[in-house]
Formats: sequence, structure tokens, C-alpha cells
Amino acid sequence: MHLFTSTVGRKILMAVTGLLLVGFITIHLIGNLTIFAGNEAINIYAAGLHSMPPVVWIFRLVILVLFAIHITFGIQLTVENSAATPEQYAIQVTQKTTFAAKSMIYTGLIILAFILYHLLHFTMHVVHTDAIEPYNQLVNGRHNVFGMVGTSFQSAFITIAYAIAIIALAFHLTHGLQSFIQTLGWSNGPSQDKVSAIGKLVAIAYGVLYVAIPLAFLFHILKV
Repeated sequence: MHLFTSTVGRKILMAVTGLLLVGFITIHLIGNLTIFAGNEAINIYAAGLHSMPPVVWIFRLVILVLFAIHITFGIQLTVENSAATPEQYAIQVTQKTTFAAKSMIYTGLIILAFILYHLLHFTMHVVHTDAIEPYNQLVNGRHNVFGMVGTSFQSAFITIAYAIAIIALAFHLTHGLQSFIQTLGWSNGPSQDKVSAIGKLVAIAYGVLYVAIPLAFLFHILKV
């Protein structure tokens, strides 16, 4: 229980859940990138996921729990840091403050809002329902996920919304990796700059790869 109540314990939980969530977005990204292999590739990938609903929903439930832990303790730690007195700050280890570090709570909330929007869009088909029609047009007996995604991202509004969320994710990852390393005590003074540089490179890579999909449809590099 001390793990949930102490500042150090909650930081460790933040670090571990953050790392697991990075694993999730990595798997999700690999699956999404099959769209560049053509219509059939992404449709086969999606059909494979839909063929094992119990596994998919258990996986979604685990991810939801990880998000809940990460967000809850993230907000708690942010509130506690804001309420700390100057004397309390004085005994903390001095760290370089970057925009990514200062905006972690805000980028996190943007990511949360985007996840809800993304689920309503591509999973539940509650918003942007014009994309449901191409989805229901079967291709080789499979739902046309390629057509649904392509139809959606031909809208500049939807593409911009996704791009904003991806930029927020990139900033969040930039500081997240560095914070993870520091929380587990694997970083010291001389190595912090290297850790920070690696975090930025990883964040940029994720950002570029994720945003490439909506931009490819918006600029007709990929065509429905």
C-alpha cells in the first residue's frame, strides 16, 4: 500500500505504467503502418483482431486500467508539486525544466481527450458516421478498414485534430522517457543530456510515423 501513498511509490507506478503504455502505442503503431502496404494488408490486420474479441477486450481493459493509474497519479503529483512551499522545493533535486516537462499534465489531458475521440470515431462509429459506409463495403469478405480510415482523413478537420493529439503525444514522450530513467535511478548528471536527446529522438520518431498516416490520405499519397 505504501507504493500507492508515498511520492516515490507513485512516481514508480507512473514510470512503470508509462513504459507499458509506450509498449501499447508501439504495437498500435506497427499495426497501423500496415496501411502503407495497401488496402488488403490493413483489412487483414483488422480482421485478425476482430476474430478474437475476448482477447481484444481484455487487452483494452488492461490498457484502460494502466491509463487510469497513470492519469490519477499524474494529476495527484502535479497538484502536490503546485502546492509545495519554496522550502520543499529547495530540498528537491534540481532538474532542467523544459516546455515538455512543464506541460506534461496538459499534454496528458489532450491525449486522454483524443483517446475518447478516437474510440468514438474508429471503434464505436459514433462520430464522423460518413466513414461507416465504406467500412461496411466488404473487400474480399472483410470490412474495408482502409476505406474507412481514408475517407475520414480526407477531412482537414479530422486530420488536424489527430495531428494536434500526436504533437501532444510527442511532447509527452519527450519528457516521459527522461522521467522514467530518472525515477528508476538509472541516470546521473553526465548521462542526463544523452537520455534527454534519446527521448527527443524517440518522441520525434513516434510523432512522424503516427502523423504520416492521416497526412498521406489528406495529400492523396494514399488513395481510397
